Amino acid sequence: MPQPPEPPAHAPYGPLPEGGRVRTMTRWGTPVMHRPQQPVTAYDEELRALVADMVATMYAADGVGLAACQIGVDLAVFVFDCPDQSLERTVGLVCNPVLTLPEGRDRKLDVAEEGCLSFPGAFVECPRPDFATVTGNGLTGEPVTFSGDGLLARCLQHETDHVRGTVFGDRLSTKLRKKLQKQHDQAVEDYPSRWPLEESPADA
Repeated sequence: MPQPPEPPAHAPYGPLPEGGRVRTMTRWGTPVMHRPQQPVTAYDEELRALVADMVATMYAADGVGLAACQIGVDLAVFVFDCPDQSLERTVGLVCNPVLTLPEGRDRKLDVAEEGCLSFPGAFVECPRPDFATVTGNGLTGEPVTFSGDGLLARCLQHETDHVRGTVFGDRLSTKLRKKLQKQHDQAVEDYPSRWPLEESPADA
């Protein structure tokens, strides 16, 4: 998801790993993007290295969240650095996420534009519940819980969808999906095949 201005950060389980390398963004249509991801079972240096690469790639792409499948890795983990409605940034990562959404009278929809780093340059309105909670495991296997409203709620839902093999385009009507595709096609020159590893012609 695209990144707004940067407010102060809140990292309840510590900072995200640093020192990773930027990887090419995996695009919609690649099989790994459209199937449920394998659960994380080993909380080791290999996982830390992967997460560091995810973090580096998310920031290089000006994103607020990134799932492992978006760099081609079939593993149920995502990272995020995203503001809530009050513009407080929350930073974290979740392995094996479980999403909980409000029900009944507590369930209210937020209709706002949404985009995806794996389908860059395109944004359309996508209704989502206005509050979300995700539970799972942290980098060493410890239990973690993140909750939020605003863009953070949307991000937690969007990234958990990725872990389940769902892209947000799957939630759109045919009309909105066509609009999304048109925007993406118009922006294709700004996002080369190895983006964010290489610059667009306009930036070169």
